[in-house]
Amino acid sequence: MDKPVVIVVGAGPAGTRAAETLVQVGLRPVVLDENRQQGGQIYRRQPENFSRPASKLYGTSARAATALHSAFEALLPHIDYRPETLAWGVSDKNLLTQHNQHVEALPFDAMIIAAGATDRIMPCPGWTLPGVFTLGGAQIALKAQACTIGAAPAFMGTGPLLYLVAWQYLRAGVKPRAVLDTSSLKTRLKGLSGLRHRPAVMLQGVRYMNDLFRAGVPLHSGITPVRIEQPEDDADLRVSGVTWRDARGRKQHTKADSVGIGYGLRSETQLADLLKCNFAFDKLSRQWLPVTDEDGATSQKGIYLAGDGAGIRGADAAESAGALAALRCLESLGFSSSQKEIVRLRNALKPMNAFRHGLETGFPWPWQNAAELPDETVVCRCENVTAGDIRRAAGPLDAPEINRAKAFVRVGMGRCQGRMCGLAGAEILAAARKIPVAEAGRVRSAAPVKPLPARIRGIMT
Repeated sequence: MDKPVVIVVGAGPAGTRAAETLVQVGLRPVVLDENRQQGGQIYRRQPENFSRPASKLYGTSARAATALHSAFEALLPHIDYRPETLAWGVSDKNLLTQHNQHVEALPFDAMIIAAGATDRIMPCPGWTLPGVFTLGGAQIALKAQACTIGAAPAFMGTGPLLYLVAWQYLRAGVKPRAVLDTSSLKTRLKGLSGLRHRPAVMLQGVRYMNDLFRAGVPLHSGITPVRIEQPEDDADLRVSGVTWRDARGRKQHTKADSVGIGYGLRSETQLADLLKCNFAFDKLSRQWLPVTDEDGATSQKGIYLAGDGAGIRGADAAESAGALAALRCLESLGFSSSQKEIVRLRNALKPMNAFRHGLETGFPWPWQNAAELPDETVVCRCENVTAGDIRRAAGPLDAPEINRAKAFVRVGMGRCQGRMCGLAGAEILAAARKIPVAEAGRVRSAAPVKPLPARIRGIMT
């Protein structure tokens, strides 16, 4: 009989270990990745003609990154690897993909989605100016393009990535003007009960902060963003700095020629949505996430989630989750799997779950800021929808949830389908209607989940 077809979406830590587990029983999985090279965002590879050492690119995670890269290269003869390929839709038991203006419908018996995560953004006035990047974008510039977002950047937001990116820029020879963190010392102390489950990782974060401090980079906590500024006489609309309020409410200003922003991460869930997986509101992260069991199985038969797409736990947790989801997938397809290995992986993930709780508690999404955004603040960049537009939808237009607001004022209707604005838009609507944000719902996905070329060719079902 023909062997079952298993598709792995994503070639980061979770996707790599999932593919590795499938190969071990003789399957030849199809591995799709939007990137040109394997590694995901956290272990993104530099272009072939670049030669920066792994220690410069990945810091203390260099050994883990190179091990993952080597493992994937060993898999190449045994998998159907398709880089620079977008999974954009679903039709029956076919995954719709696009590569080089060619579309294809790939049949599958099972699918492991390891799509990762993107930056979580809380807008502020001026965040759409040229020179403002997400933290992930600032990291891509450094890793994949060997350039920086500016000569004197400031980094604003919260979460471990904030300090990691600032530290990576410092190591690359660019001293940040400041690190502006919306979390306070008080909230970080609350997160210690979870963070202590992974002391080595916690100490790594402390090292980043300490290195930045010793280099003279100002580290401010408990701040509230006010505005990303531009010179009044600058026709090019370049960034000139950041205005913010300190923990005592005093207005401060940091000069900078560029700004990196990010408030933790949001899971990529569009494919799970198109596959009609059940979702539930996660109070901890204030996000809607696909419902999975401890092994990554969703409500839909044959569909599994692994890595940050199921909840933000980090790269090493993603590796374990990818292998675990693959083992569960193999069992459902009739293959035998090691129960001892399944138990080992489940146990390995337990402290990582506790650590995630500590991260979300210690570096919370500043959802309260949504209610204070000026009406003229652009929230949805794709459709130029402002905070005032969303409040109008919530009030005079009586939109009870974000999808109704989408129909009225087009928030989340653009090319990113709410990846950047969906969470903040729901918070603004909830604050305007004085309801819990869970009642504001989530922006629903529609195919194509990302834009397709105007001219495409191929086979569709």
